Amino acid sequence: SDNPMRDNATRASAGERQRRRLLAALRSVPVSTLDARERLDVTPPAARVLELRERGHRIVTTWTHEPDAWGRPHRIARYVLARQARRVEA
Repeated sequence: SDNPMRDNATRASAGERQRRRLLAALRSVPVSTLDARERLDVTPPAARVLELRERGHRIVTTWTHEPDAWGRPHRIARYVLARQARRVEA
């Protein structure tokens, strides 16, 4: 677009929608980076998690291995809201 201010506002509102989707999902289940990208359309997931942490949400990162869409294994982050971390680990 020809209006850089509008472009910035559009990006900011897109980021906010992504943060809301991610937080809503995290309130129910752990979310991996693959889940965030593929199921929630959150990109980049690590940046959205950092922004949620900066807003006061306690999000724990664990590491796991999951196959991508082609079956190749990847070491990926799995995010859990801290108040739910005990239930997930139990």
